[in-house]
This record gives sequence, structure tokens and C-alpha cells, in this order.
Amino acid sequence: MGRYLVKFSDGSHMKLYRQTVEDFRLYPGMEIEDLDALRERDGTYSAKMRAVRIVSAAAVSKRDLENRLVRKGETEEQAKEAVRWLSELNLVDDRQTAKQIVAQCVRKGYGLSRAKQALYEKQIPKQLWEEALEGYPDQTDAIVRLLQQKLRDPGDPKQVRRAIDAALRRGHSYGDVKRALEQIGTESDFEEEY
Repeated sequence: MGRYLVKFSDGSHMKLYRQTVEDFRLYPGMEIEDLDALRERDGTYSAKMRAVRIVSAAAVSKRDLENRLVRKGETEEQAKEAVRWLSELNLVDDRQTAKQIVAQCVRKGYGLSRAKQALYEKQIPKQLWEEALEGYPDQTDAIVRLLQQKLRDPGDPKQVRRAIDAALRRGHSYGDVKRALEQIGTESDFEEEY
């Protein structure tokens, strides 16, 4: 959607979306009676276009999208309207976003705790978490791959500790990490620390 530079007789100017120009049927020399309504309508289009850009770049929840729009300078009402508009078009759906986030966590080899953290960070409503996390696959293979990557010398306690810490940062439980260590034949003497 293009933007037009509209110049006023007092020398000021404003960039307007094409849709605003069409809605107000603006033409050169026209006298604008309600400048506030013009600004408000263009602000609504601005929020909608910004929302489309955000949604096309990343999976976002409705609440996250609304907050981002406000942080970018849109009013709360314009942000709510943009989110409502995208929801009606089925372009923003918290349930689908939650599933996408969880699928991405699985692909990255994250543990269940990290997947929950991602849902929290993306402001997914908590009542949708259980459904999205249902059937979260066993991550033992991912943990084993990570440990093998981190452990050049499985007998070095410092490397083992660093490898365990790396797996824990990825959201895996210590019990799962310990089982993966056993699977690759490495012992851990750090149980009381975790």
C-alpha cells in the first residue's frame, strides 16, 4: 500500500496511506474540515500495515502483536483494531502460533522447559499451553547429540559440567541429561549440584 505526501496551505505536510486518500476522496486544493478524523483514519491504516509486517516476519500472539504495535508508536485503540482485523482474516491465531512455537523448539532440540519459556515469552495465553505441548517428543537423541558435540574429552569433569550446563540451558531436565550421559558412557558426579 503506497503512501502519499499531502501538503497543506500553511506549509505543513503529512504522509497518508493511499486508502486514507481514497476514503476521504482527497484532491488537490480540497479544504479538509476534520483533520483529526484524517489523522485517526490514517493511524488505523498505519497500525494495520505495521501489524501485517510483524506477522509476516514472525509468529506472534495477539497480545504480543498488540504490545509491539504500541511500542512502535501506535495508540492502544489502533493496535487493538489492527489485531482484531488480522484475527478476522485468520492471520493471527494464538492456538496456531503456540503450535508453531512448540514445533520450532522441537526442531531446535529444546527441552520441555525451554518450550514453556518460549510460549511465555511470546505471550501465548496459558490455557493454550497444554494443548500445544501435548505429545512433546522425547529429546534424548537431541541431548546425546549436544553432549557429543560439547564433550571432546568425556573424562574431563570441567567439560562434563559445561556440557550438562549447556543441556540444562536448552530446557532439558537433569534426569534426562543424566540418562543421555549414561547412554554415551559418561559418568556425572554433579548430581547434588543440580
